[in-house]
Amino acid sequence: MKILVTGGCGFIGSNFIKYLLTDPEVEKDVEIINLDKQTYAGLGKNIEHLHLDKHSRYKFFKIDICDKGAIEKIFSQEKPDIVINFAAESHVDRSINDAEPFRKSNFEGAGVLLDTSIRHDVKRFIQISTDEVYGSLKNEDRSSIESDLKHPRSAYSACKSGAEDLAIAAFETHKLPVIITRSSNNYGPYQFPEKLLPLFITNLIDGKKVPLMYSDENPGLNVRDWLHVEDNCRAIWFITKNGISGEVYNISGENEKKNIEITRTLLKEFSFDDSMIEKVVHRKGHDFRYSINNEKLKKLGFEYKRLDLEKEIELLVKWYKENENWWRPLKK
Repeated sequence: MKILVTGGCGFIGSNFIKYLLTDPEVEKDVEIINLDKQTYAGLGKNIEHLHLDKHSRYKFFKIDICDKGAIEKIFSQEKPDIVINFAAESHVDRSINDAEPFRKSNFEGAGVLLDTSIRHDVKRFIQISTDEVYGSLKNEDRSSIESDLKHPRSAYSACKSGAEDLAIAAFETHKLPVIITRSSNNYGPYQFPEKLLPLFITNLIDGKKVPLMYSDENPGLNVRDWLHVEDNCRAIWFITKNGISGEVYNISGENEKKNIEITRTLLKEFSFDDSMIEKVVHRKGHDFRYSINNEKLKKLGFEYKRLDLEKEIELLVKWYKENENWWRPLKK
């Protein structure tokens, strides 16, 4: 079984490749073809520790998924059975300053992959999406379910939503066996230190303050749901094998927390108090709350393994303390 993984040098993609090649619950006949443009967040160091250059079931190609000719050549040469599209620009703050890379990678790139998959009769196409396509919720709102209308509010989530629409159109028109996954905030080892947890942890290791979006009206009250990347990878593979084509599956973390709560959990790990919080202005269009219902996934039979957020944060802090040689060059 040949699995073409796009964005396999990024945070989630690299953890997914590690899971497929090293976890005993995954079949041993799986071959990985990793396509990655290797932008700032996918420099290749996320998977260097696996020594994949010597792995018989792994190949890497440095390719931009928007390059139609290169993508066609890879599909013709490697003949993948399954395509899993992780490739995306993902940092919302960056999309506010410059949306073009998001439009190209997240939307146009997905279109290239879908068109090529149709021509080559791919057996399954998994489009990796996000809970942000549902838009912002209030505290009293119920969690979003897969059939809810989407309401993306940033260039990032709008492009991801558009890619979903292209995927469903490919299913409806061409019968391409497409499945969409929407996951909540991922966290874990090898996450680029621009995201909240690795940024705050590495700052605190250096005794620096953490930049929390904060105002008198909203003192860090925005809510996010935290999903360990390992559980997300397991869920994606489970859905790949057991999901129904044309369907969407939410992958929640079952750990909704206010940003101020997460911040104070981290401060406690380092024996710091609120004086280490640097209050910064909320970004434009800052979504208040994301919350997704995962009953559809659970009814399919998926079971989580890493839901104890407090324990996992403790382990994550330990990981960043022990792997300074990985994150320090990136923070420069």
